[in-house]
Amino acid sequence: MSNSVVMPIIGYMHSPYREKFGIPRQPNLVQVESYIEMVEPYNDILAFEGIDEFSHLWLLWQFHENKNKDNSSNQMSKFRAQVRPPRLGGNQKVGVFATRSMYRPSPIGLSVVRFIRIEKHGKGIRLYVMGSDLLNGTPILDIKPYIQYSDAIADSVSGYAQDEPIRKMVVWMETARLQQQQFLKLGILNKMILDELEQVLSLDPRPAYQDNAERVYGMCFAELNIRFTVNERNVTIIAVEQNQ
Repeated sequence: MSNSVVMPIIGYMHSPYREKFGIPRQPNLVQVESYIEMVEPYNDILAFEGIDEFSHLWLLWQFHENKNKDNSSNQMSKFRAQVRPPRLGGNQKVGVFATRSMYRPSPIGLSVVRFIRIEKHGKGIRLYVMGSDLLNGTPILDIKPYIQYSDAIADSVSGYAQDEPIRKMVVWMETARLQQQQFLKLGILNKMILDELEQVLSLDPRPAYQDNAERVYGMCFAELNIRFTVNERNVTIIAVEQNQ
């Protein structure tokens, strides 16, 4: 019996998350609008008939940029029985099946997102959603409706991830604010992207084991490169530059 399966890719995510650093660790923590560009033969509008009757959708997708994935078999090259969840400070190990770590036997992710709309673009179909935690270019394996009466468990227990992460205040240095205003005038930045960026930074995207308040971090978001520092209470944006 074969111990592997082959799954078709039905589309690709287009999101402002251009690198792993900065992506929220769970869906719906940041209200970012993104869209899935469907590929043939799945770009058939008939396949989406009735989808607008659902407020939320499940996305099944592939961790396509894992460094230790065997691309020939689409599986991890070495099984990790235990990983270090960021919510536990990156120091404590737990079983991989008790986490949502990307380092899994099968590099498959699962996210619930809010359905926004369906749009036709020429011969293409775009499915717009809100709240995804997917890297730009992520392959989509399937889309399923979220069913409230069965998928929402009121008395569920979420172990070490029971509570939503604490958010920090986002502060702009004067030089960065001037750059922000210039990009707004040029149309490189808009109010929606600005709000999404601040939501992302408020979650403190640093690895859990880094707590150096003097270190300057860089993050790509949409068409921008952001440099910032983090202390116990604030995330301070010190520079905003356009990606080259």
